[in-house]
Amino acid sequence: MIYRRYALGLAGGLLLAAVAACRFLPHPPLASFAPSSTAVLAADGSLLRLTLAADGQYRLWSPLADIPVPLQEAVKLQEDQWFAWHPGINPIALLRGAWATYSGGHRQGGSTLTMQLARLLYRLDTRHPSGKLRQICLALWLELRYSKAAIFEAYLNLAPYGHNIQGVSAASLIYFNKTVGQLALPEILTLAIIPQRPNASGGRDPVRARLFARWQQNHTVSTIDRQLQTLPVPLRRLAQLPFTAPHFTTQVLSQAGQSQPHQLHTTLQPDLQQLLHRHIQSYIRQYQHYGLRNTAAMLVDTRTMDVVALQGSADFYNPAILGQVNGVLAKRSPGSTLKPFVYGLALDQGLIHPLSILKDAPTAFGAFQPENFDGRFIGPLSVREALIRSRNIPALTVASQLSQPTFYNFLSSAGISKLQTPQHYGLSLVLGGAELTMAELATLYALLANHGELKPLNYLHNPPTNPSQANTLHLLSPEASYLVLDMLTTNPRPDGLPSRAAVAWKTGTSWGFRDAWSIGVTGSYVLAVWLGNFDGSANPALVGIKAAAPLFFRLVDALHWARPAEFTATRHPPATLKQVRVCSASGELPNRWCPKTEPTWFIPGKSPIKISTLHQPVVVDNLTGKAVCPPYNAATSHTEVFEFWPSDVMQLFREAGIARRAAPEQHCQTSLVSDEPPHIRSPLTGGSYTLRRSRPTETIALQASSAGDTQTLYWFADQTFLGTTAATDPNGLAWRPDHPGLYSLSVVDDHNRSHQRSLKVDIIP
Repeated sequence: MIYRRYALGLAGGLLLAAVAACRFLPHPPLASFAPSSTAVLAADGSLLRLTLAADGQYRLWSPLADIPVPLQEAVKLQEDQWFAWHPGINPIALLRGAWATYSGGHRQGGSTLTMQLARLLYRLDTRHPSGKLRQICLALWLELRYSKAAIFEAYLNLAPYGHNIQGVSAASLIYFNKTVGQLALPEILTLAIIPQRPNASGGRDPVRARLFARWQQNHTVSTIDRQLQTLPVPLRRLAQLPFTAPHFTTQVLSQAGQSQPHQLHTTLQPDLQQLLHRHIQSYIRQYQHYGLRNTAAMLVDTRTMDVVALQGSADFYNPAILGQVNGVLAKRSPGSTLKPFVYGLALDQGLIHPLSILKDAPTAFGAFQPENFDGRFIGPLSVREALIRSRNIPALTVASQLSQPTFYNFLSSAGISKLQTPQHYGLSLVLGGAELTMAELATLYALLANHGELKPLNYLHNPPTNPSQANTLHLLSPEASYLVLDMLTTNPRPDGLPSRAAVAWKTGTSWGFRDAWSIGVTGSYVLAVWLGNFDGSANPALVGIKAAAPLFFRLVDALHWARPAEFTATRHPPATLKQVRVCSASGELPNRWCPKTEPTWFIPGKSPIKISTLHQPVVVDNLTGKAVCPPYNAATSHTEVFEFWPSDVMQLFREAGIARRAAPEQHCQTSLVSDEPPHIRSPLTGGSYTLRRSRPTETIALQASSAGDTQTLYWFADQTFLGTTAATDPNGLAWRPDHPGLYSLSVVDDHNRSHQRSLKVDIIP
């Protein structure tokens, strides 16, 4: 007897040890038994897209802690009230179910939640006794290896919900367009009954009514929930599963890569996305007779850098326009949309202020002889006017004067991908010589709104931190950023209508009419619009101001009406900026003879400080009208104020038929005009020129601009005299060097003022 007790005790101990070993020895988590879908959620938690799991099921694995307790309780109340106490099987329920099935003639379930999980995990056929026996054994085995919480979590994520839908999280999103945490009580009870009634319609279901009656026995139910329970609960059909913002969702799924989480909580805001989509569709329908068939647009909240709306093409489902291509990520020529950043760099380097005067005149930058879009030159104009009128020559002139960082350095620091070498582009970089994506361009404009600070775009809430982005990059000063936006704000709308708020915007047109752009900052947002064709085909209608700007402002107006507080926010100048008055004609600090001044912004310590010499008094003989030299006779002479424009600008005035009274020639030893030296326009500083011996007519053009009192320019290479040109001669002097090497080129005017420039010359066969 004693030995029998020892044997029983030993057997019991071994059994307990075996149970403990099954529970505590390593075993794979139940979540590893089934692949998961990925739910792409909007910023408000609504479903944008739900992918299929690898096995063709819609399934989202949610931890038990993320599933609301009322839903857990409702499932147990409906499926297995004794789940917490049984060892995996409920003998009473099994006997009752077997009796009803095999003697009563109708099937009745007796399976516990654990048994149902075993059937789902191991794909058992439980319609026959052998299959049922395997289900019982595997349920006991699961209880030995896993905790009740793990088993219940697995059941909630694998339970069938009709069609190829599994788990409460996927079912909640598909049927109700809500996460499980957002469900109301009627929806919770509906979900609880669907596994046993996969064809439930969501109407006034009697099974749900009985479950609700039992629910009330142990729970306090509000009057509102009681009233809602009497109403039908609509279920969205699987065919109505959303596929919103397909370019955006495809992009975030692609960026997530192979290790996709079960949920991607994105920054997209459905109301703004719908606004973008609706107006783009309407615009393309309205102007398709001009050959405008495709467009892309994106909207970025500059405060957070969240991409809140994105339209990758006019129609994702249209193969004729390659609609599934995401235009936001396509490399395209940006045209003139990069010019603001050239001026921003020049503001920071002290080359200009907003009312500095630039020259829009024929200019050769070495072999590069650019023109304006309209083929005309309009003479002197302010930086602000040159920017908003998108004149090419002034922008190129400013870019050629940049030191460090150069414009290329700026783009490279901003992370523009796939740039060629600086030599590959030269100054054409300013006019869209390099290709950018819309996302990169929007990031640059957001930099202006963020006081010169470069920040990456966000497509996900709480995106993973990139160590390379740990250090903040300030590519422009807050002062230069504000001034660029302030100048762009004065750009008039193409329709002439007033905007509800300030909009700082710019257009761009690529070479050959392949891309039309409009991009700008409105309130706290950057809006970018592109029109073109993904196959690169040209269309004369693809001009930024004519094709993209109208759509841009259609969207701006709609955004202003939708969210006036966010899209009409005002921008305040940095406290460090100062306002000064400058001479309107010269853009420099006024001398005593300047007839008109106006205020402009100055960056203390950076902006150029120079007294204007454009207006100068000249003592003129009363009879001849010629300038006289001192000593002056007040009885026979008088003083007049003349404008002393540079020679190339005066030539431009003459060609344009613009009347400008020339100052009389002065032959006095001391000129009244300040000591303004000539400036070599061609060749470029540090340029390299290659000439062929077989082409003796190849030459290098020597061109310079000079002060208004200059008549003749003298050219020298090292110490060798090359020749003279009239100050007003736009063609300059043609020079062919005798031998290759480094040359120091200089020009001297007839007042002994000079300018030097170095260049390299190669001569090849």
